[in-house]
Amino acid sequence: MRNTNVLISGASIGGPALAHWLTRHGYTVTVVEKAPVLRTGGQAVDFKGATHLTVLDRMGVLEDVRRLRTGGTDQEIVDAHGRKVAVVPGEFTGGDLEIRRGDLARLLYEHTAAHCEYVFGDSITSLTETPDGVHVTFERSAPRTFGLVVGADGIHSNVRRLAFGPESDYVRFLGHYYALVEIEGEFGGMPQMYNEPGRMVAVGGPKAPAFFVFASERLDYDRYDPRGQKDILARVYKGMGWRAPAVMAAVDRSEDVYLDSISQVRIDRYSQGRVVLLGDSAYGNTLGGFGSGLAMVGAYVLAGELAAAGGDHRVAFAEYERLMRGYAKMAKNGNAGPFLAPATPARLRMRNWMFKYRFLLRLMMKMGDKFATDIELKNY
Repeated sequence: MRNTNVLISGASIGGPALAHWLTRHGYTVTVVEKAPVLRTGGQAVDFKGATHLTVLDRMGVLEDVRRLRTGGTDQEIVDAHGRKVAVVPGEFTGGDLEIRRGDLARLLYEHTAAHCEYVFGDSITSLTETPDGVHVTFERSAPRTFGLVVGADGIHSNVRRLAFGPESDYVRFLGHYYALVEIEGEFGGMPQMYNEPGRMVAVGGPKAPAFFVFASERLDYDRYDPRGQKDILARVYKGMGWRAPAVMAAVDRSEDVYLDSISQVRIDRYSQGRVVLLGDSAYGNTLGGFGSGLAMVGAYVLAGELAAAGGDHRVAFAEYERLMRGYAKMAKNGNAGPFLAPATPARLRMRNWMFKYRFLLRLMMKMGDKFATDIELKNY
């Protein structure tokens, strides 16, 4: 078997899932993660349909995910006076199985830490392909050579930038931003969501204790500066009705804030030589509803194809792309921003009407189920 020494960038969902399968197939795996420790926060993620659940089952983590599951809770859409105008059913946001992203990341880490090497607080600075591998330099660690390198480092992938080119060539901004904030205060009870044209705030819902979506031109800010992100939210949500002032006061006290764009990856190939992309770095669509499922299925397929090809990356990467390109079409279209934060009062009423009268909602959910199972899983 060739190329048995593999470097994975990213220790969230796709990276540890791939490490699990590769070590099962006999590979030696190193996972490098920019964050200093395992990131345990973040929104809830969900799995839909038999394909997702089969991959979890074959990994041996399905019952653990069920044990840690969240969700299944309805969410009220309310007006400025707190009166219910519609209900978002739990199965719409939570799929068949919902879990907090941080709980899933910790679970996958615990299942793999004894079998592969994790390096936290470090990042790749250069990739140089040689006839026999990829020479990799790091911010902190000594240079090393690996047979293959995998970018499982999200929609703002560092590996994609180094191997394929600048982010602007592959990531399309969709005109909205979202924020997830851990807040404390009197925000318990029924999860609720409130809209004004172009902006939404929710508390107690399936994504995070406080969840925001708003329309915006492209913002220039530091994704690693919580204070700056809080200032942006304070400016955008100034003057908003309902309980927004109390929520924003809690945001100002929070130490856990994440603000990012709603964007979509458009790339014409998943691999470049000995480097390959997995999950959001290859087929991300923010808040599209399929990201974690795509990452888990992609990890299963990529590792399986490498094993089936005896480590021949050219054969394996081509088959991985053939299988996943069709499956990932679910993330190719759609923009959650206008749905979550409609731009006009009329569009708000139309969105709420869909939840009030369930025909269109059932149709959307049926289409989502079809997309989530639209791949034939090989038994590697």
